[in-house]
Order: sequence, then C-alpha cells, then structure tokens
Amino acid sequence: MATKRKSKGAYMISAVAEMYEIHPQTLRLYEREGLLLPSRSEGNTRLYTDEDLERLEFILNLARDLGVNTAGIAIVLQMRERMEEMNRQMQGFVDYVRTEMLARMQQQQPQAGLVPMPRPVIVAQRAAAGKGVAIPGKAAALKGTVLSGKSAGKVAKGK
Repeated sequence: MATKRKSKGAYMISAVAEMYEIHPQTLRLYEREGLLLPSRSEGNTRLYTDEDLERLEFILNLARDLGVNTAGIAIVLQMRERMEEMNRQMQGFVDYVRTEMLARMQQQQPQAGLVPMPRPVIVAQRAAAGKGVAIPGKAAALKGTVLSGKSAGKVAKGK
C-alpha cells in the first residue's frame, strides 16, 4: 500500500480515518483489540503518530489485501515484534563478538602464526642468450622457479 502521509506530527482520528478511507470505529476497534495504541491528548483525544500510521498501514495490508482477521493480525504483529527483538539481540551479540575478536587480535604478538611457513627462496631466471645462471652443484638454473622448504635448502647447499 502506498503511503498517504506527507507531514510529521500527530493526527486526530478523523484525519486518519479520512486518509486511509476507513471508519473511525475501525480505528477504535483496532485500539480495543490492542493492535494500535495511539497516544492521548490532555482532552483524551486520540493522537496518531507517524509510527502509528506505519503500523496501521501494515494492519490494513493484512486485513484488506490478505484477508487476515483481527486475531490473525494480532499474532502476526506479535511475531513481528519478537523477530525484531531477536534481530536486536543477534546484532548485539555480533557486535560483542566483533569487539572481543579485535581486542584479542590486538593483544596477540604478530610474530606467532598458526602454521609455521618457511621463507621462499627465489632462483634467478635464465640469461637472454639461453645460458643458465650457474648454481653450485646444479647444471643449469631453473627458470623463475620459487623454491621453499627442503628444496631451497638443497639448492642453497649445492646438492
């Protein structure tokens, strides 16, 4: 349903009924059923805020477009509020975990890793004339090969 509101503030029951083309008794019924809870003025006049109008739009969508009765609307609204609360709790938990992880990462020493990795050794490329760069104990150099671990140790020692 397209929004029919243009300004912010509080609206009286007659204005809301006219905006949404419903009878004021329907709004009173929604209040009696606990679906809408408008604030009251000092003279006890119902005043609907923008949040109340958003909720009313949702209620009217359920009632008009989906054919849900007032009991069903109450259940849907209750489930929606629970889901929003669970979402807030989950977001709080994610924020907590994020701050804990950042704090622990800052406390750890950067030198220690989970898996020790040997440093790679880069072997020189062949010369442009096709002749290799001599490595002690090897006949010809390997073209642009990166060696690590045991292989690097053997090449460096000339084996």
